[in-house]
Amino acid sequence: MLTSVDADVIRVLGDPLRLKIVTLLAQETLCTTHLVEETGAKQTNLSNHMKVLREAGLVETEPCGRFTYYKLRPEVLASISERFAELAASAHTAADNKRAC
Repeated sequence: MLTSVDADVIRVLGDPLRLKIVTLLAQETLCTTHLVEETGAKQTNLSNHMKVLREAGLVETEPCGRFTYYKLRPEVLASISERFAELAASAHTAADNKRAC
């Protein structure tokens, strides 16, 4: 069953820019400068989105001199993926269950 934490993560991923950021971070750890270049977003806008992703537990930061690197926390996505797989499995069996009116 999906939890309220899962729902928050799903809501956060509903934003196209945040989904793009997560997709990029799934390939490599990137700093703010790289993310601005890759997404075309303004630095302040990107920073706001990164804050939302951090608060949702999807990314973590790694300071490196004057730069901040971001990396994805794959266990969070894996957890949601497992819950969706459970829902899909349940839906397969539920298709044969029909409640009488």
